[in-house]
Amino acid sequence: MYECSDCSGCSNKSKCIHGNNCKTPMEQRNKRLMVSKVMKQKREEDIERITTEYGTQLRMNRSIQAEGIFAVTKEDFGFRQYLYRGKKNVLAQRILVALAYNINKLHFKIQGNRTGTFLTEMSRIA
Repeated sequence: MYECSDCSGCSNKSKCIHGNNCKTPMEQRNKRLMVSKVMKQKREEDIERITTEYGTQLRMNRSIQAEGIFAVTKEDFGFRQYLYRGKKNVLAQRILVALAYNINKLHFKIQGNRTGTFLTEMSRIA
């Protein structure tokens, strides 16, 4: 836990210190910041995990795959609006579009003899 020693002369005190439920008057309060040790440890583990070569490859592939799906369904499939109303009908139509996309993707993987690969290889810059 971090606490400022004296916030009495600060012009941003009312913006910085939140909470109207405190019994201590605003003039007597100082800024407190609490950092969880568990959260800090988990963050360090995550940073270590995503900066490895495999983690970098996963992040690159996710950005490629997520954006590409929207582009293909809009441009190639011509899917720009739902034809039916209601949650059930929209869900059914979205599932059909997703199935069509997956079948199309599988077809091109089979044609390109890439059925065992799941990730795009990263290009090496020497």
